[in-house]
Amino acid sequence: MSAEVQASLPGDDQLRALLEGIKTIAVVGLSSKPHRHSYNVAAYLKEAGYRIIPVNPNVAEVLGDRAYPSLLEVPDAIDLVDVFRRAEHTPDVARQAVQIGAKVLWLQLGIVNEEARRIAEAAGLSVIMDACLMIEHDRLRL
Repeated sequence: MSAEVQASLPGDDQLRALLEGIKTIAVVGLSSKPHRHSYNVAAYLKEAGYRIIPVNPNVAEVLGDRAYPSLLEVPDAIDLVDVFRRAEHTPDVARQAVQIGAKVLWLQLGIVNEEARRIAEAAGLSVIMDACLMIEHDRLRL
C-alpha cells in the first residue's frame, strides 16, 4: 500500500468501532463461484454474523441470499458497501452508496479511486480503499 492509501485505513480502535457498528453488508460484484475472492470474503463475513446482500446483475443468489442487480434495488438498509469491481466502476457505486444512505464505502485490495472517495466522503461516508475487509476483520479478532 502506498502512504496515501494507507492513510485511508483508520486506526485499529476506529476500525474496530466501525466494524462492530455495522450489521448489513452489500457485496458489490459478489461472484457465485466458490473459487473467487468475493465469494470467500462474503462467506467469511456471513459466518462472522453479518447479513450479506449480494449485488450482481448476473446471478440470482449467492450463499443462499437473493442477489440484486444494483444497490438501488435492495429494499433493506445497508450499513457498509464492500466493492469487488474494477476501479473505473467505483464512482458509480459510490453514488449509489450515497443514494441509499450507506455509512461506509469499502474498496477491496487493489481497488483505489479518488473520485469515488470524494463522492462518498462529501456525503459523510467513511471510505476505505485497497484493503480486504476479511483480512482486517480477522486481524482485529472481531
